[in-house]
Amino acid sequence: MIGAASPARAPEVVRAALAGLTGTRWVGVDGLGASGKTTLAARLLAVLPGAVVVHVDDFAAPDVPTWQRDRFVAEVLAPLQAGRPGRYRPADLVTGELGAEVEVPVGVPVVVEGVSATDVRLGVPWDLTLWLEVPEAERRRRVLARDPAALLERWRTDWWPQEEAYVAAQAPAERADLVVRDDVPAELSEPEGAPAP
Repeated sequence: MIGAASPARAPEVVRAALAGLTGTRWVGVDGLGASGKTTLAARLLAVLPGAVVVHVDDFAAPDVPTWQRDRFVAEVLAPLQAGRPGRYRPADLVTGELGAEVEVPVGVPVVVEGVSATDVRLGVPWDLTLWLEVPEAERRRRVLARDPAALLERWRTDWWPQEEAYVAAQAPAERADLVVRDDVPAELSEPEGAPAP
């Protein structure tokens, strides 16, 4: 485990931790709803040349309580492990309609972000996993400010209960390589043994 980092410092910590690694590199950005996973994943693109982001929400559907893990494994994980590009069509969270095909190339950093992105059942050979820690009151405030009314009922019936079940079953914060939270001073965000950027 690397330790902890602030959201501002986390991208450089990730860059340093992956320095020297080649081939397809797997970075998992996990956390509960509205904890800033998508924002952090976008920041990782700026420090990881050639990186692509795969959003867990692209594998969601109106009739699935969480997300389609089997489809992620079949369309992204398995092809990349076999040395072929991954290909998938992102689903609309509200309608379930599939969009244009997205290609995930071989040999680049692949950032998988979303609630339960680092689920142990996926079998991803992670090079680095992150857990974003944000107080529940703040996450609920963000959800109400961000999400359309059509999704708020999903939060109540599916997503909040599924998130709680995931944390209880797998304790993802405890197995993460890096915990990202706002109360970590920048001077404590350096990974142990990693070269300075």
